Amino acid sequence: MIDAVASDYQDSIRFVAVAGRSDLEPTAARAEELLSDNVAWGLDDSIWDLYDILGQPASVMITGDDIIVDGWYGAIGEDELRSKFDLLAGI
Repeated sequence: MIDAVASDYQDSIRFVAVAGRSDLEPTAARAEELLSDNVAWGLDDSIWDLYDILGQPASVMITGDDIIVDGWYGAIGEDELRSKFDLLAGI
């Protein structure tokens, strides 16, 4: 859902998917299946501890000043997602 909605926020929000606990090759293959050019991705195990991520899927919204605005585990609906992105885009 994030990838689908991200195209409407490209001018105000940068989207990055960070994978961990895997090897690069299978992660790259899965990212190609799941993500369009709307979302950049990388593989970095350190991000899990940095943002207290216990498992996937998890989302964290961070301002350009590295302030955590919101975060959640699991999937959320499009309306709630857009509401969260509208908030972040307005900061």
